[in-house]
Amino acid sequence: MAVLETIPTQLPLQVSSSFLDTSTIIALAVFFALLCACIIIGHLLEEKRWANESITALLLGLCAGLVVLLLSKFQSSRLLLFDEDLFFLYLLPPIIFNAGFQVKKKQFFKNFTIILLFGVLGTVISFCLISLGAFLLFRRIGILTLKVDDFLAVGAILSATDSVCTLQVLSQDETPFLYSVVFGEGVVNDATSIVLFNAVQSLDLSDIDAITALKLLGTFLYLFFTSTALGIVVGLMSAYIIKSLYFGRHSTDREVALMMLMAYLSYMLAELLNLSGILTIFFCGIVMSHYTWHNITQSSRITTKHAFATISFIAETFIFLYVGMDALDIDKWKSSNSGAGTSIAVSSTLFALVLIGRAAFVFPLANIRNCLQTSDSTKIDFPRQFIMWWAGLMRGAVTIALSYSKFAESKKVSTQDSALMITSTIIVVLFSTLVFGSITKPLIQAVMLRNAKPATSDATDIPSLEDIRLLFIENGDDQSEQERDEETSGVPKRSSLRLLMSHPTTTVHYFWRKFDDKFMRPVFGGRGFVPFVPGSPSGQAHETS
Repeated sequence: MAVLETIPTQLPLQVSSSFLDTSTIIALAVFFALLCACIIIGHLLEEKRWANESITALLLGLCAGLVVLLLSKFQSSRLLLFDEDLFFLYLLPPIIFNAGFQVKKKQFFKNFTIILLFGVLGTVISFCLISLGAFLLFRRIGILTLKVDDFLAVGAILSATDSVCTLQVLSQDETPFLYSVVFGEGVVNDATSIVLFNAVQSLDLSDIDAITALKLLGTFLYLFFTSTALGIVVGLMSAYIIKSLYFGRHSTDREVALMMLMAYLSYMLAELLNLSGILTIFFCGIVMSHYTWHNITQSSRITTKHAFATISFIAETFIFLYVGMDALDIDKWKSSNSGAGTSIAVSSTLFALVLIGRAAFVFPLANIRNCLQTSDSTKIDFPRQFIMWWAGLMRGAVTIALSYSKFAESKKVSTQDSALMITSTIIVVLFSTLVFGSITKPLIQAVMLRNAKPATSDATDIPSLEDIRLLFIENGDDQSEQERDEETSGVPKRSSLRLLMSHPTTTVHYFWRKFDDKFMRPVFGGRGFVPFVPGSPSGQAHETS
């Protein structure tokens, strides 16, 4: 995806400037034209429930790849050479950052326990089942050169869900619970999959014991918490700098530029320190939306909101467009040198393992959580469990990037089997995105929204701050009310610890808001204490406080 490669066709095109490469201009012109076509077609299909930009870009990429293949007379047809470094360093960061910047924080942190449960434990379960299934089944198909570390790598590669496509097939407004859980799990899942992939690459499989497993667990916990902390620190630094120096009095451009550069800097620092850049930039986006965004001028707020969304949209479209074109790269298919039966068998096996691996943790973990919930409204019913299973089956560019990283230049695996693994991974990605991506929206309409019950509405959010305050007053947390109750009745009230056990989400949110209002916002800025009035300009409360 990074290195431009000459098209082996005779095109009657002359370039006057000798320092410009003809193949570079052709490749970029084709991709810009296809990006424009994706935007136009996506607009025309906006009302179609089965269509979104991801599917449009994939189909256009397939069509463009077919055209290039015909023009080259079925020779090498690559316009761009896939490079996982470009994907992870330039295309993925703006997508994940914008997701963190735009996510509804109340809904996300309300479901943070479920997100961690699915994103970490669920990914490990899926990783184990896919690795074991590939090890048992591939030898029967005839794949004999793969070693144990290769099967473990396959498990990590196919455990990575497509959080990018989730953004387009799920609505944050119509299904906030599903969106926050599936997308949040996708972000944590991608980070977990990459950690597992890197661990497998460096693991000495000749000497595995309980100590090695504990070291792997400790490494993951270290990466998770340090990556998250780094994103929070950089986000707070940006808020403090912009609040203290007030760039907007001279130039709003500097405010916007500083936000963009510091967000990207957090990702680069994470990669430099061998941490998870995905988690870092995601939490940096959350912190910036909570503090930094309220410290900049009104015009800068509008600019940053649309600029981040636009860059993310272009990156998403480019990724799926390229995946579609790369699927018809004739060189990979020639290198695999496998018959149609073998290719279909490997792809079907991988996809079946993906289905089983996800079902093995979504339904059991969801039901275990339901057993621990006392209120029916907080339980995850079967329709939502099914959608969570279904929407998480899509595989995307992260899967392809890891597959290239493992098998493109592998010296331990034969060239034929390496190419077969890459092409089979591409088939799984294309099939899962086109089929599951197109059916998810109608499926939600049929399963969820039409049969939704008011009592268990998916849009139920965290109680208001006033409701939380009253809950604590009733339980004696408010000091003045507590003193008055003790004077009249002498009955001790329940402690905050008991409230934390009985109402964990409400209690944590209550104490966080008190801490945020008293210590964080005076230092780092953010929305003021005056309640936000619906319909008023964004940030009016902050400017009048």
